[in-house]
Amino acid sequence: MPADCSKSSCLLVSGATGFVGRNLCLAAVRRGISILAPVRDEAKLRRQMAVDGIPQDAITALPPDPGDWPDVSPDLAVLSAGVLFARSREEYFETNVSWTRRVLSAVPKNCKTVMLSSQSAGGPTPDGLAAREELTPDAPLTWYGESKLAMERVVESEFSDRPITILRPPMILGARDSATLPLFQMARGIIRTKPGLGMKHFSFLAVDDVVEAIFAASEVTERGPFYISADRVISDIDLIETAAQVSGGRGVTVRIPQPLVRVLSAVVDLVPAMRRATPSLTRDRAKEIWEDRWVVDSGRFQAASGWAAKVPLDAALREAFEFFRSEGKL
Repeated sequence: MPADCSKSSCLLVSGATGFVGRNLCLAAVRRGISILAPVRDEAKLRRQMAVDGIPQDAITALPPDPGDWPDVSPDLAVLSAGVLFARSREEYFETNVSWTRRVLSAVPKNCKTVMLSSQSAGGPTPDGLAAREELTPDAPLTWYGESKLAMERVVESEFSDRPITILRPPMILGARDSATLPLFQMARGIIRTKPGLGMKHFSFLAVDDVVEAIFAASEVTERGPFYISADRVISDIDLIETAAQVSGGRGVTVRIPQPLVRVLSAVVDLVPAMRRATPSLTRDRAKEIWEDRWVVDSGRFQAASGWAAKVPLDAALREAFEFFRSEGKL
């Protein structure tokens, strides 16, 4: 039986089987909200719902192509779908820009929409600044970042009359994130590696806080884009050592000179099996590794919404680790 949006609040979620979308669906169902979800693989969605304890009638699956949707009238639309890793610039732009444009065209004009962009759309923190802010000029480094920035510009140029708010989260951590699995596998080993001899610093955000930011953004009239992050700035050593601590790792962390990592990224790009195993190390995505500071200031969004991050690093990583262990992956 499909979700009945006529009797409750109704949320349309693109990317419902992805990391953020999956957590968002779980939180929405707990709040008594019905969900519409365009998906390419409905069987995958149903399996995930069963794992997460979501009733099968809580989510109505829609065809992936918005042109095939029936008339939909959600109270809120959240666009969290996107390609994180691809082989070409065209692949990033096809989903992150062209498909998003089609989804927006299918959503009713008066429907409040929250769109997840990325810190990558802005780029690293420029030299001399403690944190990147909304007025800091955008300078994306990768095809992924360029596609997210292009998506934002499409929203501004083609959907300026819509009630849309754009969020730019940093690195997101928590349960159901397959991209974090290699971190724990490394953290539990005898030798843990980090790229670069110097310390690198990052903003981060627990996925539960991202979900709360989405709901807070649904009440914000400003368009953004807004940076959102935890107040704490972490280093790459913090991330690795905390992952080791929550997962019981007892090894040592070794710093790898960046020239060696550059060589490795070239090798990864050439070997399909390595690309699949470590997509963040392709030559394009690895451009973000070379930078030493990816820190943002979420003060503007906090002032506009009253939202503030609450989940600390160790709790976010522990939640991720426990989820992987429950699935038998660690």
